[in-house]
Amino acid sequence: MSRLDIFIDRMVSQRACLDHAARMTDTLSGPVFELGLGNGRTYHHMREIMPGREIYVFERAVASHPDSTPPDERLILGDVRETLPAALDRFGPNASLIHADLGGHNLEKNDRFARLVSPLVEPLLAECGLMVSSDRMYFDTLEEIDLPEHAVKGRCFIYRR
Repeated sequence: MSRLDIFIDRMVSQRACLDHAARMTDTLSGPVFELGLGNGRTYHHMREIMPGREIYVFERAVASHPDSTPPDERLILGDVRETLPAALDRFGPNASLIHADLGGHNLEKNDRFARLVSPLVEPLLAECGLMVSSDRMYFDTLEEIDLPEHAVKGRCFIYRR
């Protein structure tokens, strides 16, 4: 499989999983968290499919397209090892949806990051909240659920509290 095919599968899966997760969590009142902004395409899509929901973005440094940049009050800058625990203090265990697209080409590095961030993400999710990730995560209390139609197995993962 070519790298282009892998990328396309990842993008199609990400869209299908985010659309599915947005529908599954639309009755939950908690905030939505986007871990990493990048150029902002996913954040822009999340705004489109979840109008009216509070979407907070965690990022080290903003480098996104201006149309895809969150307002300052919804941007949490810094290292996730510090900002995710601070988010638990600020928001409590109330996140309705958390999305992380690790997206790197180094699978070992992605796995190390997933292992680092999993215990920081897990306490943030509300009851029935969902975590959508481009890589397998490592949770003690969340269950992996089936992917929606059009998502490619292994290209995206969904976990539920």
